[in-house]
Amino acid sequence: MGAMSARPNPEAAARQAENTDPHRAGFACFVGRPNAGKSTLTNALVGRKVAITSNRPQTTRHTVRGIVHRPDAQLILVDTPGLHKPRTLLGERLNDIVRTTWAEVDVIGFCLPADQKLGPGDKYIVKELAGIKKTPKIAIITKTDLVESKQLAEQLLAVSRLGEELGFEWAEIIPVSAVKDRQVELLADLIAPLLPEGPPLYPEGDLTDEPEMVMVAELIREAALEGVRDELPHSIAVVVEEMLPREDRPADKPLLDIHANVYIERPSQKGIIIGPKGKRLKDVGTKSRKHIEALLGTPVFLDLHVKVAKDWQRDPKQLRKLGF
Repeated sequence: MGAMSARPNPEAAARQAENTDPHRAGFACFVGRPNAGKSTLTNALVGRKVAITSNRPQTTRHTVRGIVHRPDAQLILVDTPGLHKPRTLLGERLNDIVRTTWAEVDVIGFCLPADQKLGPGDKYIVKELAGIKKTPKIAIITKTDLVESKQLAEQLLAVSRLGEELGFEWAEIIPVSAVKDRQVELLADLIAPLLPEGPPLYPEGDLTDEPEMVMVAELIREAALEGVRDELPHSIAVVVEEMLPREDRPADKPLLDIHANVYIERPSQKGIIIGPKGKRLKDVGTKSRKHIEALLGTPVFLDLHVKVAKDWQRDPKQLRKLGF
């Protein structure tokens, strides 16, 4: 292929693409250890906040899909929770979800932050990936805005070698910065040809197929974790009990009532979430309401309650009730 790499006239190429290239549609998922920039990348590709981002591992609990609509392809991003060595029943269940998802997607993007050395966590994931033979794998070096070019080059080399050691070749290796929007579009260009041929799987307007209640719960959970991550890393679950349009409102002034419960594991955590004189909970409400209104495009009245579900992370019955 070497001699063919001179680029033809872009307009001619575009015309030719219109005539001959079939439309492609398929699924991709980003994997990587917690905090490798997977959700931020999903949001940058989709162009709207869909997966929740957090600098605490394990916040993406659900398979949130972002949908990238392009003239030539539709890319559906499946966001799996981080794969890790499980310590609890919840951890094991999350890992099962991860492996099942990997086996079902068309492309896997392995995310590795540019500013952190390749560690045992990364090797654990790539080793698992090596076992999934048929799926093309792209290595994505994220957060490139945080490093100099020398460090970036070392990281690109390290990830390339890791593939060789484990006996497979990356379909592509690409550095990106989702925050600075560098090479994000190029990443989509590289993923598109790896998808199977076929018509779009979702209507044009869809950005995610997660039920709205789940997304609303995620936004509340993200706001609730803000500022208390050290004290309550995983012990928050949010369940939206109901979302109802307020009755007797004029058509041009709708209001959506959302009733949600924030579940914690121990009574002692209640004070942390609620804060002195209820200030923290109020902040959580204000912050998440803004995001929810942006997501749903309608004014919202948010009613939040904090409840204790004792040791919910270890109890199968509670896990089911809380949607895991």
